Amino acid sequence: MANETGEVRYRVLLALDEAGEANQLNRAEMERLYRAALGMALAQKATSLTVLGLVHVAEGQSLSGGATSAQVQRALLDEIINTNKDKTVGLEVKTVVRVSSDTEVATELNDVILENQIDLLLLGSSWFNEMGETGRSPIEEVFRRPLCDLAIIGPGVNIGDSKSILLPARGGPFAELALRLAAGVAEQNNGQVTLLRVVRENGDDDDFEDAAFSDLGRGFNQKDLIQRRRVMATSIQEGIVQEARNHDLIFLGATANITPARAEAIFQNPFGPVARAVLATKDAAEEKQAAVGPGVIIVRAGAPKDFYFARLQRRKQQNQARVSSDDYISNLVDKWFAENTFDSEEFADIERLVHSKKSQGLTISLGLPALNEEATIGEVINNVKTLLYDKYPLLDEIVLIDSRSTDRTVEIAKELGIPYFIHQEILPNQGARRGKGEALWKSQFVLKGDIIVWIDTDIKNADPRFVYGLAGPLLKEPRIQYVKGYYRRPIQVADKVYQTGGGRVTELTVRPLFNLFFPELSGLIQPLAGEYAGRRGCLEQLPFFTGYGVETGHLIDLLERFGLQAIGQVNLRERVHRNQELEALSQMAFAITQVIINRLEEREKLHLTQEINRSMKLIQLGPQGLQLDVRHIEDRERPPMLEIPEYRHQHRKRLVSLSNS
Repeated sequence: MANETGEVRYRVLLALDEAGEANQLNRAEMERLYRAALGMALAQKATSLTVLGLVHVAEGQSLSGGATSAQVQRALLDEIINTNKDKTVGLEVKTVVRVSSDTEVATELNDVILENQIDLLLLGSSWFNEMGETGRSPIEEVFRRPLCDLAIIGPGVNIGDSKSILLPARGGPFAELALRLAAGVAEQNNGQVTLLRVVRENGDDDDFEDAAFSDLGRGFNQKDLIQRRRVMATSIQEGIVQEARNHDLIFLGATANITPARAEAIFQNPFGPVARAVLATKDAAEEKQAAVGPGVIIVRAGAPKDFYFARLQRRKQQNQARVSSDDYISNLVDKWFAENTFDSEEFADIERLVHSKKSQGLTISLGLPALNEEATIGEVINNVKTLLYDKYPLLDEIVLIDSRSTDRTVEIAKELGIPYFIHQEILPNQGARRGKGEALWKSQFVLKGDIIVWIDTDIKNADPRFVYGLAGPLLKEPRIQYVKGYYRRPIQVADKVYQTGGGRVTELTVRPLFNLFFPELSGLIQPLAGEYAGRRGCLEQLPFFTGYGVETGHLIDLLERFGLQAIGQVNLRERVHRNQELEALSQMAFAITQVIINRLEEREKLHLTQEINRSMKLIQLGPQGLQLDVRHIEDRERPPMLEIPEYRHQHRKRLVSLSNS
């Protein structure tokens, strides 16, 4: 397909059938299929190859149960691709893992085809039941009328070593597609395609087939890649099987007319009698350790483009209709949880992350907001800088964003070679407010990266995974714009440490209110986590609350502006920091509740709070006994950074480039 600039892009998708642990493809088979897909993509001069792992969840079970399997599949696919990375020069290779119920596999696969504008879908034969088994393929709908060209890779296919390729021509509707794919492989391997015409010995010839054979390939530019061969045999099948023994690879068209009477057999096994006969010969040769016959690829042309785009529009309408269903939100959140929940260990290969960053032309900034953190700031900087800046250039800059600390926080950063800014002095024309959210908002002006990572500086167990774990999903998944961390949060009470119990405002305030008013966000494990990252193009469009409500405001605004799929979360394992007193947590909960009500007022056009509601009465125990201490608690809101003239001027070239694209 051509993009908006007229550049022709050819996109290939390999869909791997990974139906839970019991039926999961073994690694050797996955590697074989990937090598075949890689060879096919290179042979067709594709611009991208997407490897899709589909995790099945039993019908009636929550899709969220597929989260761990999805993480395992992502890691495995990455390993397989990394093993063959030297063969991918000039080809964009990416992985996608999706989770669906057993009955929705075909719908999920078609959605991926539509979302990624795929031109050629590759499937392994494992998608179809082996001969003798009952039932049909879970992707029957895809095979019946594929939205793009389709090729089924049979056992024994080795595209990289296939020089002699056979293409029987009988006038089928998929012959042109088969020839184009076969010729690409032959050209890639300096080989040749043999167009085969089998003539029956009884003289009962077919004039239509003969004419189709003569016409096939006439318009092909490189005719030296193609030779024509006619043979006589007692049957078409016998002639093809005999000739196949002298070739490395054979392309066959799929059954064109799928009648109801033949449908069950076809969907059990799309390899027809000829293909099965060829494969049987191959199996027999392997048992005798004789010269092994060819691998088989079955091809089927995709639906016309008008059907493709009509289907795309219909999918959009179906999705809109599903929004009103009772179980839509629950299923949406379950699916999001399974697909967008990551583990930091998935991204522990820092060299691979650096390669991904460079190949995408991205830069990454780490911003460290701080106020009087001399006890921990040095360890935070050292633990991150040593691995992710000095040894591996994952980070392009590390910057301290200080809020006028009165201890040695700034001096320690300077001693470690880290530049710093006082947030109150950034953008002086915009004034200065208190709060972490204000520091984060202003840090966008001084940080240079395309991806911005923020981590708190009161962490007592700072680890590089806090940074690479947050950056990883953004480098891997283009659809993700913003990533939150989550972790175990031990809590200290007096001199005793409990391994659970942290995140009290999260569990008692934020998650209950999200479940009530913004249920799409109910799958977030720790929405108030102080470690998160985002793409600049996303962050600069978000308002920032200046205090405790900054994270809550971000998530609600991300949901409204970019959709749930733009948010990811990653397991950072364990976070140890100083725990706040109950009074401070009460004020935090009060401020965050105001933010949620503020967004409800905007969405529902209601007015729920007045100025008097911004004051909170705290119960204090003083010399005179219990008394009420009234405090005004309100998170002010900063506009999206894109609305600030100084920022637009500083990023003018980038914004002009984006608008032109």
